[in-house]
Amino acid sequence: MTKRTRIIILTIQFIVIAAIIAGIIYLVSVSSYKAAVSNMTYSDVDISSVPDGSYIGECDVGFIYAKVEVTMEDGVMTRIDLLEHKNGQGKNAEGIEDDIVAQQKVDVDGISGATNSSKVIKKAVDNALTGVTGQ
Repeated sequence: MTKRTRIIILTIQFIVIAAIIAGIIYLVSVSSYKAAVSNMTYSDVDISSVPDGSYIGECDVGFIYAKVEVTMEDGVMTRIDLLEHKNGQGKNAEGIEDDIVAQQKVDVDGISGATNSSKVIKKAVDNALTGVTGQ
């Protein structure tokens, strides 16, 4: 076997091993993301007791991230601005903020086809209202 052939074989082996390691890392990340979303809960915050002001909240589960600003006036959520939303295929969840404001509660029905993004946005609102950052 020539030196050039050995170098080619070693290079191919290195690429295959690197691809396997990258695949394993990706699968672990997906598993972690799915677990974070499926285990997500919301606090039972009394909206009417939240002082007036604007509150920032965020939630990051790896593949989906949301950052919101919740505005409170006289014990009522008057506005939720979605400041950031890394969403994969969950862009349709953008708008769930209107449902949260209309119903004055965090745990509203998710947007069909964007369930995970809906959960992450709701958790970001929950975190804003409870003063918790992250997930």
